[in-house]
Amino acid sequence: MRIAAAALGVLLVTGCRAEPAPTTRPTTAASGAAAADGYAAERAAMVRAQLAARDITDKRVLDAMGRVPRHRFVMSGYEADAYADRPLPIRAGQTISQPYIVALMTQLAEVKPGDRVLDIGTGSGYQAAVLAEMGAEVASIEIVPKLADEARVRLAELYPKVVVRTGDGYRGWPERAPFQGIILAAAAPQVPQPLLDQLAPGGRLVLPVGGDGAQDLLVITKQNDGSLKRRTVVPVMFVPMTGEVRNGSRSH
Repeated sequence: MRIAAAALGVLLVTGCRAEPAPTTRPTTAASGAAAADGYAAERAAMVRAQLAARDITDKRVLDAMGRVPRHRFVMSGYEADAYADRPLPIRAGQTISQPYIVALMTQLAEVKPGDRVLDIGTGSGYQAAVLAEMGAEVASIEIVPKLADEARVRLAELYPKVVVRTGDGYRGWPERAPFQGIILAAAAPQVPQPLLDQLAPGGRLVLPVGGDGAQDLLVITKQNDGSLKRRTVVPVMFVPMTGEVRNGSRSH
């Protein structure tokens, strides 16, 4: 469905609120090891300077971002840059999103513990890891087999409850629907109708929509009566979604 984990991260958003770095106790095997991995200071600085000092105000998102070992999700040789405010290359010519865009999309999804969430565009698995750290039940789809295979192994070690499938995410994952949240990490020319269909009442779809020249980050909320509320958040620049969505069929 998508060929990247990642936003290339051009965002026209700044914030003014600062909060202290997260201090909550780790809740997973990955976060339990995080305090001793040598990157705790870098994670704390990332949360403080890149997230809380901007417009990321959800403490649960800040805490999760402060626990997930992002350096485990970048290519070998890039670990020292893992907590910088920019995207980084991963396998298959793709990128991992800058920390801010991951935090923003997670905050917009309003994920709660126990929510069933679909992550489309697994990439290295970082977005799925953040969602799992927040207590979500995460299913993730990646169109590039090499990325899917590597993410599956990585997440099995760090967040073993995350399920990764290789395939085109345009039609979502009907067998696991409905979802309280869906996050799409590549730009679609239109909103895929199957993803709207798989949202639970009250669920949120967070995705970039548009072409190479102009994209907007959207939040689409399904109301209890099935109607949709659409909100444009900010201009962005993501890699394009590939696969069936390019046919322009059954889109909203």
